[in-house]
Amino acid sequence: MTSVTASTAPVTAPGPEGSAPAPARPRLDWRLRFAALSLIWGFSFLLIKVGTQGYAPFQVTLGRLAFGTAVLAVAMAVRREGLPRGARTWMHLAVAGFLLNALPFSLFAFAELTIPSTLAGICNATSPLWGMALSLVALREDRPTRVRVAGLGLGFLGVLTVLGAWQGFNGLDARGTALALLASLSYPVGWIYVRRTLAGSSASHLSLTGGQLLLATVQLAVVTPLFTSVPSSLAVGPLLAIAALGTLGTGLAVLVQYSIVAEVGPTTGQMVTYFVPVIAAAAGILLLGETLTWSTPVGAAVVLAGAALTQVKSKRTG
Repeated sequence: MTSVTASTAPVTAPGPEGSAPAPARPRLDWRLRFAALSLIWGFSFLLIKVGTQGYAPFQVTLGRLAFGTAVLAVAMAVRREGLPRGARTWMHLAVAGFLLNALPFSLFAFAELTIPSTLAGICNATSPLWGMALSLVALREDRPTRVRVAGLGLGFLGVLTVLGAWQGFNGLDARGTALALLASLSYPVGWIYVRRTLAGSSASHLSLTGGQLLLATVQLAVVTPLFTSVPSSLAVGPLLAIAALGTLGTGLAVLVQYSIVAEVGPTTGQMVTYFVPVIAAAAGILLLGETLTWSTPVGAAVVLAGAALTQVKSKRTG
């Protein structure tokens, strides 16, 4: 999912004002699209879990990227948009595809071999926290405020609550949790890179994202055969989960996200971040039989409150 600020679906690289024609106003109300996007990204963690029950994590990620790229390719063909031009742009897109797609998607797939999808969804919600912490160092124009710093501290206190720090992290799979948190960290790193390198591109958002996903797919197509073997049998259920993950959670979600941001702006669009872990937890409990201790929902609420505070801008900066 990837929100406007950070998460697990491909991110549209920002472009200059007027770099592409304004999209026509969609017929479906943005609130319904917002709800659909929350559901799609919330269920993505369940689909990852199901996919890894039949295929290796790299295979899950490769399938996800391939299906997602196919959806964007169709959208680009319908809108008659081509891929970006220029070797420098493609070099930056290769890095963006690694940081925003290939790396975090793979890390989440590996993490869910040993941790529940519920915990993975909550770890994903820490992306805005990592993003603010990194922006204070990497983006000079993003000055801290007391409210945002307080939100950062509150958010990481929530992470410790989710992990049960007072119990010495008893019963927690440290490796899987660390991989999920590293995946959530990869998104803001990628966002900062994109902001510094592709903000002035003349290509459209759709074109840049299509190129980004294509390069991420190529990266996984190279890596996957080196570390996995061809499955001995075709697991239909996990394969359908991977197809849904790529088609809906990676391809369609990007198009829906872009339409929401274009209509109501990034501030409203990024609020989807706070619904995803709730839906991920509900899906994991109801459909996969995962269990929760009291600290998980309480800690998740604290994480989301902290993440919300980190997005508060001062009146001077708007």
